[in-house]
Amino acid sequence: MINNIRYALLFRLGALVFALTGLLKQIGVFQGSIRLGAFMYYTTLSNMLAIILFAILSAHTIHSFREKARNKKERYSRFEMACVVNLLVTFIVFWTLLVPQGISADYLWTFENLAVHAVTPLLCFIDFILFAEAWRLKYRDIYYTTIFPLLYAAFATVAGFAGYIYYYIDPSGNPIDHAAANSIPVRFPYFFLDYDQIGAMVGVYMIVILLAVLLLSHGIYYGSRKLQKPRSRNE
Repeated sequence: MINNIRYALLFRLGALVFALTGLLKQIGVFQGSIRLGAFMYYTTLSNMLAIILFAILSAHTIHSFREKARNKKERYSRFEMACVVNLLVTFIVFWTLLVPQGISADYLWTFENLAVHAVTPLLCFIDFILFAEAWRLKYRDIYYTTIFPLLYAAFATVAGFAGYIYYYIDPSGNPIDHAAANSIPVRFPYFFLDYDQIGAMVGVYMIVILLAVLLLSHGIYYGSRKLQKPRSRNE
């Protein structure tokens, strides 16, 4: 852990600007129109978490900098751990599950894609390792990291069965205009949540992903605490 407030402030402000820029580019702001449908995806929502996190941490660090001392009553380690795990889920799921399914090479290496699916998640992880007071975490905090993925899975499921349509495909699975005679609506955001395509296998995927989240949370919890020595409860 690095206790230098100046380094933490510069890193967090830079990360906030980068994460915000990446998300705005991803949803189409710089292209002149906002794609509201982007907010139906886990990637967008998890990156919004990162922006909220860096905004809170930046404000906290600015306050500490003005006071010329680190605030001993850090209240954000639990929230930061949850954000880190959920952003790393975005990172891991995209590069291990979604890219092999066929992501356009034209999009894969764009700034916005690398920002939301790689750099911003890694910035969250780096901040947690370098500046978070992980020694304040409790074991039960591990399980709080599952709340966001579970809520999203429930949200996407309800929206899909309620009739929300992400896009249309042809019988071969290629994206197609909705006006085409043979167009098929896609009601779920990811193949592992697509009840129309895989049915009850969605439950299997959800259990595997949930276990992976818990495994990741345990690794981050024990790994970060091992790097930091426990301190007095009076701090």
